[in-house]
Amino acid sequence: MSENISVLGLGLMGAALARSLMAAGHHVTVWNRTPAKAEPLVAEGAVLADSPDKAVGASPLVIVCLLDHASVTETLDGTPLAGRAVVNLTTGRPVEARRTAEWVAERGGDYLGGGIMAVPPMIGQPGALILYSGSRPVYDRYEQVLSVMAEPRFTGTDPESAPLLDIAMLTGMYGQIAGFLEAAALVKAAGLPLRDFVTTLLTPWLHAMAAQQAAWAGNIESGEHGTEVSNLEINRAGLENLVRAFREQNVKPDLLLPLKAVIDQRTARGLGHEGLSGLVEEL
Repeated sequence: MSENISVLGLGLMGAALARSLMAAGHHVTVWNRTPAKAEPLVAEGAVLADSPDKAVGASPLVIVCLLDHASVTETLDGTPLAGRAVVNLTTGRPVEARRTAEWVAERGGDYLGGGIMAVPPMIGQPGALILYSGSRPVYDRYEQVLSVMAEPRFTGTDPESAPLLDIAMLTGMYGQIAGFLEAAALVKAAGLPLRDFVTTLLTPWLHAMAAQQAAWAGNIESGEHGTEVSNLEINRAGLENLVRAFREQNVKPDLLLPLKAVIDQRTARGLGHEGLSGLVEEL
């Protein structure tokens, strides 16, 4: 069924969200602080509202994707939200999500927050994921609409859960990027073929190592960090060897040093017999 939906914020992500909803046949009203950014969407059939008030008033479902949570409350300040489902897809921290949810509720709105695990070109395509938390009734009512933009996944009624999981997933991504960049710097400095190294050696190796993480998660949940594979003492010696090798190759090991420091700290406590999952206790 076609829905009336308003989208506030037409940056790269907001425009992609609006376009995916229009492609699915929904009636989309858009608003942006700079109206010129709405022109391509209007040419494709969107209706331009000249104020947040009019955008919110046009639809029972309001999707907000702005710069930050302060922009959300500033934009909606003074706008009646009673009877509106406010789906906030603005990136932010868990504490900000809770404050914004409370702010929306005080003004009569029903809040559902989201964490977008995709870049704009992925929106509307397989592989895109958006995590949601907050109002279960809003999620249930609009789940089919939300699935147009990306695979929706409800993570709980606490508005902090989706942004927290978003940050956790980004943390895993940045950790992987850090390892990749260190490895790439080492191979490049040696003058070896980098693309071949990444495609034939590094990528398959990272997939194999990622498969161990489910078992580590079980260890972390149980608090039992024993291992029959590779204990912290072995990893301490291994990272010491890595750092020395990097310096001998005139490559900075800077992205490895924080991990080495935590391993050194844990083994200094006499826990070198544990596996890597034990490092969570130090964090």
